[in-house]
Parts: sequence; C-alpha cells; structure tokens
Amino acid sequence: MRTAIYPGSFDPVTCGHLDIIKRAARLFDKLIVLVSVNPTKASCFTPEERVDFIKRVTVNIPNIEVDSYDGLLIDYFNLKKADVIVKGLRAMSDFEYEFQMALVNKDLCYKAETVFLCADVVGTFLSSSMVKQIALFDGDISSYVPLEIERDIMKGVKRLKKSEKD
Repeated sequence: MRTAIYPGSFDPVTCGHLDIIKRAARLFDKLIVLVSVNPTKASCFTPEERVDFIKRVTVNIPNIEVDSYDGLLIDYFNLKKADVIVKGLRAMSDFEYEFQMALVNKDLCYKAETVFLCADVVGTFLSSSMVKQIALFDGDISSYVPLEIERDIMKGVKRLKKSEKD
C-alpha cells in the first residue's frame, strides 16, 4: 500500500488545495492530508477547525485521512511509515521553496520522496492568505473555497477582525 502525505497549513483549505487532494488521492492508495502547525505563523483558524473543514470537503473521497501535527513533517512521515510527500506548486517561487524543503526532508530521511503536482488554473493564483483578505472586506470568496465551508470561513475571518479591534 502506497501512502502519501499532503501537508500544509490549510488556513483555510481552498479549491486549489481540494484539487490537489482529489488528484493525489487518485495516485495513491492512502492520502493523509496533514494540517501542519507552524508556530512562526499566525493562523486564523485553529488546527481543529482546519481539520474539520478538510474532513467536510473530502467526505466523499474514501482513501483520505485528515490529521494535524505540530512537529517536523519528517517525524510524522516516519511515524506513519509513509512513502511520499505531495506538494502543490502554483508558481516558480513555490518550486524554489518546495524544492529546498524536499532536499532537506530527503537529507533527514533518505526514504522521503517528494512528488510535485502543478496547480490547476484557479489554483495558480490562489492562496489561503488571499481568501482571508477578500473575506475580511466582505468580498465574494465563493469561487475560491468549497461551498460546504464558505460561511464558516466568513465567520472565522470576522471573528479575527473583531478580536483585532478589541
């Protein structure tokens, strides 16, 4: 059984992420979508909320597992006895960063292979940060995030906006 891990902050999960998830799920026997907790990055949504969002939008994909982890990706990779790390690429700048991360992961664990999947047209310019910024100003995010979680994202961003004012 080939197991892949698709890590990311997913703050929040976007249609671009979902496209990579669906495509990776077709390539591997099991896909673990891993909400990585980055202590140097401020998040809008808790890891539990992000896991819930992903579970809700992938409910019809049978070979998906959703988890969160706050340590090194390579430690989780070894813990799960995974075969591959999946990363989505939007632009050349993504490639430079992800290529560097792939080399570091390979250095930390020789078995860690990284597979890059190119984003679709919408995913090429889309980021979670962009979605949050549009939502912050009450813009229409409906074509950028799955319908099942759109209202929750709008509520979460407004919650963040309100807490910053207080």
